[in-house]
Amino acid sequence: MPEMNVWLWCAWVVLLALLPAGWMAFRGPVEERLAGLELASSVAIVALMMMAQGVARSSFFDIALALTLLSFGGGMVFARFVQRWL
Repeated sequence: MPEMNVWLWCAWVVLLALLPAGWMAFRGPVEERLAGLELASSVAIVALMMMAQGVARSSFFDIALALTLLSFGGGMVFARFVQRWL
């Protein structure tokens, strides 16, 4: 198990930003839910990149890049799904 370094501590701090993003994604009007979903995916991408740097495994950056592509598609699918209520 790698020791905790600055990158891993920063990743944990950034992951705390998922709490308000998750709150937005599960509560409120549909427009705010979509914004919360996009914010949560952006925070998760940044946290994954910090964790990859913290454990010094460049192959873990691929996970963050895949999440980047999938989160955009997921946001578009969510917007298309709730389009009938807007």
